[in-house]
Order: sequence, then structure tokens, then C-alpha cells
Amino acid sequence: MDPLLLAEFWWAVPAVAGAVGVGAWGVHRVNAERRLAYDAARIELREAVAAATAAQNAARVARADLARMSADRAASRASLEDVNRARRDLQTAQRDAKASSAAVKALRVRVAAARTEIPSRSEPTPLERLRAQHDTVLVRWMQYETDPARLIAYPTMSDAHAPATAAFLAALEQAQQNRPAPGKVAPAEFTAYRLAVVRLERAFDDAEEAAHAAAGERTPPGQGWQDAAQQVITLSADALDRAAAAAASAIAAWRERPGSGNGGNAR
Repeated sequence: MDPLLLAEFWWAVPAVAGAVGVGAWGVHRVNAERRLAYDAARIELREAVAAATAAQNAARVARADLARMSADRAASRASLEDVNRARRDLQTAQRDAKASSAAVKALRVRVAAARTEIPSRSEPTPLERLRAQHDTVLVRWMQYETDPARLIAYPTMSDAHAPATAAFLAALEQAQQNRPAPGKVAPAEFTAYRLAVVRLERAFDDAEEAAHAAAGERTPPGQGWQDAAQQVITLSADALDRAAAAAASAIAAWRERPGSGNGGNAR
């Protein structure tokens, strides 16, 4: 699933009305919540720029080291292996610098997009949208856990020993841990949660694709996401809480299974 596609879908979901204080602090907090994705993207961009600068400096140092080593080789003070090692180090540093530069460009695009997508008061906040994406994964997974026909047709979706399912459960645990509690959320917390949800969506897609492949089927890309998202809108908070509790139980069972490396007999 393309996370951006689901994110766009959630722009249309009416935000749950909440009591907003009329004081300056209340207005500031609401504005901060609506700017959360933008502020988080700006922090990520600053960190990426710093990392890119460091990578570029490392490439300059590696280039100078190669030049020095080549000169020492010409003066018989270094071996050919020394020169080759310096050349490999330069190649690695140049690849790192190129990757860091690409990351900066991508994050600049994200910052610009996040700025234009700061929601109005009638739209969900970035955190509400992210929680909705998380809940959508829970709903889709619970369909495999509670539907007898699906349990029979796709048994690996409930098999913690299946590699793709185990990877999904690990991603599910990480997303649950990173889900912010009610209250003020820092941009760094939002970023960690956003990355965890993106990884969770991808891990679920991988697990679902593997389960359908084992059944001799092919899962069309994005199948079922919009339906599950619509279900999240209509489900009560209690139902979502039960789904979260079921997820916690599944994670605990996964961690305790023999040979998991996370607990049980593996300890």
C-alpha cells in the first residue's frame, strides 16, 4: 500500500470534535498539533543536512588520504594495497555522501508538502490521521484473526513462525510502543511513530502477500485498505480498544514462542 494514498483518504475523515480552550495557550496547542507533521519534517531535514555535511567532509578527507597515499606509493613509502584501501574508502565515502544528498532533497520535498497540507480546524490533525492509519492495519489484521474462512484459507497470517508474519508482529509491537499517549506530542515522537506506522503497513502487505501466495493466490496492490479505513470510521472506541488488546496478546504470544529469540525457551 502507498502510505500517501491512505493519508490522502484520511483527509476526508471528519475530525472528532474536542473541547478547545479560548485562551492563548489552547490556541497555540491546537496550532502546534496541526503543524506537527510540518515541524517534524523540518527537524528531520535539519538532521539530514547535518548528516550530509558530515558525509561530504568525510569524502573530502578520503580524497585527500588517497592523494597522500598515492604520493607515498610513488615515493615507495606505501604499498599498492594501501593505495587500493584508500581508493575503496573514498568510493564508500562518496556513496555515503551521494545517499545523504538524496535524502536531503527528498526531505525538502516532504517539508514543502507538509507545509501545504497543514489541516484546517475541520480536518483531522496529522497525529489523528496517523493513528487512523495504525488502526486500519489492526482492523485488517483482525479480519484474518476472527474470520473462520480466512483462518482456514490463509493460516500463515496467524502463524508466528512464518517469517513474514513474524516480521509483521515485530513491526506491530514497535508501532504499539511508539504510539503516543494522549497529550502534547513532540515532533521527534511524531517522527518515530510515523516511521513505525509506515514500516507496519509495509510489513502487513508483505505478510498478506506471502499468505495469499502460499494459498496459490495473488493479492492485488492496495486491496482492502480503503474498506478497512471505512470500517475504522464506523467502529467504536471500545472495538478499537479490543483490537489493540488482541494485538497485544498476539505480540506477547509471539515473543514467548520457542526459538523466537525474544522470550520463552529462547531465554
